[in-house]
Amino acid sequence: MTRYSGLDRATFDFLAGLAANNDRAWFAAHRTEYEAHWLKAGLDLIEALAPLCAEMSPRLLAVPKLNASLGRIHRDTRFSKDKTPYQPRMHLILSTGEPFNKVPGMHLVLSPERLGFGAGHYGLEAQALHRLRQRVCDADERGALLEAITAAERVGSRLDPPDLARVPKGYDAAPAWEALLRRKSMIVRAPSPQPAPDWLFTSEAPEGLARITRAHLPLLSWLRAPS
Repeated sequence: MTRYSGLDRATFDFLAGLAANNDRAWFAAHRTEYEAHWLKAGLDLIEALAPLCAEMSPRLLAVPKLNASLGRIHRDTRFSKDKTPYQPRMHLILSTGEPFNKVPGMHLVLSPERLGFGAGHYGLEAQALHRLRQRVCDADERGALLEAITAAERVGSRLDPPDLARVPKGYDAAPAWEALLRRKSMIVRAPSPQPAPDWLFTSEAPEGLARITRAHLPLLSWLRAPS
């Protein structure tokens, strides 16, 4: 691959057009822009990120394929009241392993003129959730988790609100940290997308995104640690 020169602003033009005209007729008429400024642009950016991700600890996978590091643009509308067919954004997933989106990972989201990001592990299964809660109840493990969350906060991420109103039965918690037990996922993210930074459109884009990602590595490492 030639040296990466930055994201083309035409990517955001395409996303803005799709957000305003989210229907199959508009998409078909702009298929060329989709292929050049969304699909190829996304795969090229992921490929440029891959060497940086390979050097991280934990090592992150940046695989330039659909349903790997590039989330599909098509929405699954089968069980949704919202029947708009497309996602007006580009969703990049830098994963700690496979399958993508089923293990802890870093998420970078480009929407019209905005950049969003977050990291963690969504929708933990019962056994994994129980192990996580046991680790939270351990003072040393909890301290490491809180330090990891603080590291992510330095670039603007915040812990998602708890999913549950009460601490599940069988776990003892102090008020200062009981909210860590009242969740079914462990996610930190920027509360709202930020204006797209200028460096995103330059050769510094991979390093800029890697810099944001590195702030979330302590959390990803904690989530991947054996319990």
